[in-house]
Amino acid sequence: MNTRRLCAVCRKEFIHIRRDIRSLAMAVLVPVVLLLLFGFALTLDVKNVPLAVWDQSRTPASRELVSRFTGSEYFRLQASITGYAEARRLLDSGGALMALVIPVDFSARLESEGTATVQVLLDGTDANTATLARGYAEGIVLGYSQNILLERLDRFTGGGRGVPVDFRPRVWYNAELESRHYIIPGLIAVILMVIAALLTSLTVSREWETGTMEQLIATPVKGTELVLGKLIPYCVIGAVDALLVGFMGEFIFDVPLRGSIPLLVAAVIVFLVGALSQGLFLSIATRSQLLSSQLAIVTTYLPALLLSGFVFDIRNMPTVVQGITYIIPTRYFITLLKGIYLKGIGLDILAPAALMMTAFSLLMVGLSIRKFRKKMV
Repeated sequence: MNTRRLCAVCRKEFIHIRRDIRSLAMAVLVPVVLLLLFGFALTLDVKNVPLAVWDQSRTPASRELVSRFTGSEYFRLQASITGYAEARRLLDSGGALMALVIPVDFSARLESEGTATVQVLLDGTDANTATLARGYAEGIVLGYSQNILLERLDRFTGGGRGVPVDFRPRVWYNAELESRHYIIPGLIAVILMVIAALLTSLTVSREWETGTMEQLIATPVKGTELVLGKLIPYCVIGAVDALLVGFMGEFIFDVPLRGSIPLLVAAVIVFLVGALSQGLFLSIATRSQLLSSQLAIVTTYLPALLLSGFVFDIRNMPTVVQGITYIIPTRYFITLLKGIYLKGIGLDILAPAALMMTAFSLLMVGLSIRKFRKKMV
């Protein structure tokens, strides 16, 4: 490989990128816009669940239970209702996600029998949100019941006793349980994968369609030099994109970076080389800008979104689908990003993911070089 010819191809590609201001602006701005849109819009937290309350008891005991719901960050009182017909109407229209029904004899049964029943009606069309809301409701009712039991125990024993088991949970790595801290590293991986593949999916195919490939074929430039010469400039643009989204994750979304910055940089570079080479391979194989760009979207965005573990837990997928995820490079990049960003761990734990991602990058570079031929057909 001749370094002079390689630099000449790199210079040619840089000149083309500089002249195409709109594409360059899109390559830099699109990741920023996507991260802002997804970062603020996409959340797994369930808060301010619209709540309707039918308090038939209207006693201090029932009002305390209602106040535990309305005083929580997870529920927002939407309406006080007087019957099941109103509850159905609100649940049907989406005005409320949950309805709390307290019976007339709630307080009386607590005093006489020591137990009482409350009903919770849930809109189950959004199963995930309904499941989380039900869990919040169960926790609130459990805490309310526990306080009643402790008050009764204090009356009989004269006080001074606590609960038999003192439950003190401690969350590591994401103490506030902010879904944003979980989502942003995954978003960085998905966005870089899509943008990187799109950047290079048009390079070689554009040369064929504009007729400039014939001129390149006539030069002494070898296939390896041409592929690497086209790859290096887009690596620079990809690195700029990675730097921008990394700063946004740190300073706009407050995602902590606890791990090694050199390790993070190395992981980003290796991943970018693989993603850019994948787009370049599609461009070489199809020789069509339209087809290569469409294939780049299908082979990057959908697998990165659905099969990387970013949105859906891989362990909950069918066995066959779990096997397919092993060929998705974004899976390993997300593992590296979360380990570096949130846990602050190193290659002693992340080595398998790093090796798999490196193997993918080397494979795509090799396939791109092998696929390119200096021939007209």
